[in-house]
Amino acid sequence: MKRRSKIQGWGVFATLPISKNKRIIHYAGEKITNKESLAREIRYLKKGHIWCFKLNRLSVRDAAVGGNIARYINHSCSPNCYTRVIGETIWIIAARNIRKGEELTYDYSTDGVGSIQCRCEPGCETRL
Repeated sequence: MKRRSKIQGWGVFATLPISKNKRIIHYAGEKITNKESLAREIRYLKKGHIWCFKLNRLSVRDAAVGGNIARYINHSCSPNCYTRVIGETIWIIAARNIRKGEELTYDYSTDGVGSIQCRCEPGCETRL
């Protein structure tokens, strides 16, 4: 379920308990080239968002175009989820048992040239 987050803007919260290693949702979005993603990321970063998720060295999923609720899962330096790319699908998977009502998070592990300040907890100095 999407609702306001204490971390940043909107977040995604578990509506039921989730077991460790369960696939929760896939990260949807338009498949674009890495080159195209660089141009789009500049626009998104100016607004404080990261919507592009690297599939492989050639392709990226841009959740700002055709994305689903997974685009609202916030970053955390101590996440309760992790990601795995299987073929052309990016899965968000529970890293541990997650309680009903808990916000879902994963480490964005960004590698672009732009960055935004992490807000996973007060005082975090990580740059994404």
